[in-house]
Amino acid sequence: MDSHKNTFIQEARKQQIIAATITTLDDIGYIKASLAQIAKRATISTALISYHFADRQDLIDQSLQALLEQSATFILTKTYAADDPATQLANFIEASIAYQATHPKENAALLEIIFNARTAEDVPYYKISDDGEDPLLKALCKILEDGKEQGTFTVDSVQVMAKVIQGAIGEYMLIGGPISVEAEEYSQEVIKIMWTAMKVEGHKNA
Repeated sequence: MDSHKNTFIQEARKQQIIAATITTLDDIGYIKASLAQIAKRATISTALISYHFADRQDLIDQSLQALLEQSATFILTKTYAADDPATQLANFIEASIAYQATHPKENAALLEIIFNARTAEDVPYYKISDDGEDPLLKALCKILEDGKEQGTFTVDSVQVMAKVIQGAIGEYMLIGGPISVEAEEYSQEVIKIMWTAMKVEGHKNA
């Protein structure tokens, strides 16, 4: 019983530290996000952070993983509320943009890590290809493949179309979409563009 309790407490503490890391990245950016600054926002000591994480890089990496898992869970849960590829794709686009609009702090932290963090070999994170491990890209490609096989989508290259869709989704965050364009309006326009590009007919968003 005690071991389970201790494990629960340790996991809760790790999540608290990761949450504070995300807040710190949003507040002052990657460069200034020291363990001391993170500890300050978590109202704990830096020694306690060091107990749960090997070093700052380990904490940043686990925070990045948490951010990616959170967004994937949000998006895919809404995506698979439908069975047909067209509705799944519409849900995917809407959920992806809605997540960005409702999680500005998490998006800021994600961008800070991707564009500032480097590997032990000094390779910037944004130059690392993770296409084979990205659950969102895999899901998107599967939806496009299913739609193509069923004759719903007219598309030559599933990979290219997936990148085009991801680009349109990502642009909402990069251009400050939540301020300049409403999420629902943006997502509906993206869906219309994709329906036109893939000659989708007879769908409510077409």
